[in-house]
Amino acid sequence: MIRSTGLFAIVLTCASFVVAQEAATEAPEASTNEVATQKTEIDAAAQATLDELFAQNADAKGLYDKASGYAAFTALKAGFFVTGGRGTGVAVNKGTGERKYMRMATGGIGLGIGGQRYNLVVLFEDEAHLNRFIQGGWDSSASAQAAAGSDGIALTSSFVGGVAIFQITDRGLMAQADVSGTRFWVIDELN
Repeated sequence: MIRSTGLFAIVLTCASFVVAQEAATEAPEASTNEVATQKTEIDAAAQATLDELFAQNADAKGLYDKASGYAAFTALKAGFFVTGGRGTGVAVNKGTGERKYMRMATGGIGLGIGGQRYNLVVLFEDEAHLNRFIQGGWDSSASAQAAAGSDGIALTSSFVGGVAIFQITDRGLMAQADVSGTRFWVIDELN
């Protein structure tokens, strides 16, 4: 019991550190030009992520076409038995065109040592799921199967619990995209 409590405390400390570091690096007030530049960079990264996803998985394009909205993030995850990660992205309502610029942070315990850059795409079946995600009420323990068609893994062609999640690494589309232990929040100064 004490050992698992200690591990939980380490994970909680790591996740808190990642969130605190992210908050500390955010500028108190960015100029209008800086804000516009940041939004343009995030939008370009999101579009590149979507393009890469569609190139690797034709079924993902079909789900995107049916989706009410999406969120696309670029993130970095690193660890030495205790892992932490952070990233930025945008959530988009396809019907209205409204964009919410967001951050993400994750923490956990892993066996690996090192770092990895990855992209994350979340497709939302309806506006209710998209709005819950933006407002912070989304269950980040949800995970969905993503596909790596070139690796022979069965393709996902449906939403699971109102979402479809895809994670793309330097090795391609992951067979299992998992966002458990991940927190997403709106970047106030960009919205």
